Amino acid sequence: MDISADIAATLVNPAAYADHRLHDAYRWLRVNNPLGIARPEGFDPFWVVTKHAHILAISRQNELFHNADRPTTLTMKAIEERTRRITGKPNLVRSLVQMDAPDHPKYRALTQSWFMPVNLGKFEERVRTIARDAVERMMAHGGRCDFVADVALGYPLHVIMEILGVPERDEPRMLKLTQELFGAQDPDTARIRDALSPEQFAAMIQMVIDDFGAYFGKITEDRRLHPRDDLATVIANAKINGEYMPEHDVTSYYMIVATAGHDTTSSSTAGAIWALAEDPEQFALVKANPELIPGLVDEAIRWMTPVKHFMRSATSDTELGGRQIAKGDWLMLCYASGNRDEEVFEEPFKFRCDRKPNRHVAFGYGAHLCLGQYLAKLEMRILFEELLPRLKSISLDGEVKMTQATFVNGPKKLPIRFEVN
Repeated sequence: MDISADIAATLVNPAAYADHRLHDAYRWLRVNNPLGIARPEGFDPFWVVTKHAHILAISRQNELFHNADRPTTLTMKAIEERTRRITGKPNLVRSLVQMDAPDHPKYRALTQSWFMPVNLGKFEERVRTIARDAVERMMAHGGRCDFVADVALGYPLHVIMEILGVPERDEPRMLKLTQELFGAQDPDTARIRDALSPEQFAAMIQMVIDDFGAYFGKITEDRRLHPRDDLATVIANAKINGEYMPEHDVTSYYMIVATAGHDTTSSSTAGAIWALAEDPEQFALVKANPELIPGLVDEAIRWMTPVKHFMRSATSDTELGGRQIAKGDWLMLCYASGNRDEEVFEEPFKFRCDRKPNRHVAFGYGAHLCLGQYLAKLEMRILFEELLPRLKSISLDGEVKMTQATFVNGPKKLPIRFEVN
């Protein structure tokens, strides 16, 4: 039942998420121990859920598998202890991700209509203008660029900040804070470059959260006095049981929109270009058949799976996959493994724009299905509709580098060469 110490160490090693080691570990686990217990040093033991079917089973049983009772992302024991001392709870933020019923459906309902296709349609023209601007900037690089730095980071950031109502001048600040939050384990984005103790790491994350709170506190104040037609106004003026949300919940709500709303989309967008640069046949296929662009988008999201995991905890004793899970047990839902499950995906390690069906779990499943999935797909579709007709060829122009992070990661450097039609 226990997972070997070396594979357990891989699962908690940020550097392993930046190379082939992670998928090597997942592949072995799916075949040999698809629901085993990892006991890495410095962490509480946790079940490692690597099969697509098991991820779905847990995700649809929200009463049995809670989000908020224990840390919602993989967290060292020392960091969890410090967090509990600060907040009295296992998580530093309290966004939709860290909630269970009855709060979760109430908080989700506050903005859900904003992220539905019928509402997003009114932004399509504006998103297309932003996409065209991004493509023109790429073209101006003269046939070579770092696609992450020059396109993938800025484009979805600009879209979500415009929808949220953050001024363009503040976008660099939002990008920096997001990278520090999600990339805190990566040596290129951590505020403190040297090796951090768990205490120092937790303090650093708290500092980033405080910065978000200070910024969005002013936004809230403004939108309550001067409401606008933006998402910040919805969040600032939202009420739960007749009262404004507590300040910490408001900050957490802004944070999940401002960070998850662009960082994951950046990774999937870059992942698509990386795959097309490595596979001229797929590039030619989607060029010749633009109706495959939605398929390209879904495949890129499956391929990158930017959110690598979420944690759940069992609220009572149960059985899954022939294993006895005890009340209080912690479980790691390995979405990137589920998205390579050989029982669900034909040729799971091949990038295929025409993959049908594509039942990936990159957006989660069940009650916690990603609120922003339609926006992410809209942004990516429009960018590729604008970009691909302009390109004659695309290829890699150096080493691709991934961020080192166990929670959210993707390409951080993607040098490419391209010819223009």
